[in-house]
Amino acid sequence: MPVSLKRVYEKPSPSDGKRVLVERLWPRGLKKEDAKVDEWLREIAPSAELREWFGHDPEKWSEFKQRYWKELEKKQEIVAKLAKEVREKRVTFVFAAKDEEHNNAVALRECIERRVK
Repeated sequence: MPVSLKRVYEKPSPSDGKRVLVERLWPRGLKKEDAKVDEWLREIAPSAELREWFGHDPEKWSEFKQRYWKELEKKQEIVAKLAKEVREKRVTFVFAAKDEEHNNAVALRECIERRVK
């Protein structure tokens, strides 16, 4: 099943399936009960150093993905768990970034979907 993506600030929907927050830090200004997050996987998020280096600069996107995937190689257990869930049910990665095309959730989805195929 393909992974859906949604900003955590958007209204949750039953069609989201399992909502997994893939951010290291809790999103600003959002109450936990309003987020309707089923699981918060802080450990799957990019390192603070990588996140700061990237700074959501679209020109660094390709390099960011490569570096992030390299970090994910060291987290095989959690990546495998996510891939298994994606095979079995609808999963939505929720994220805080304003840029909906260049963020860790997009890169993580690509990594997981390659693994599921």
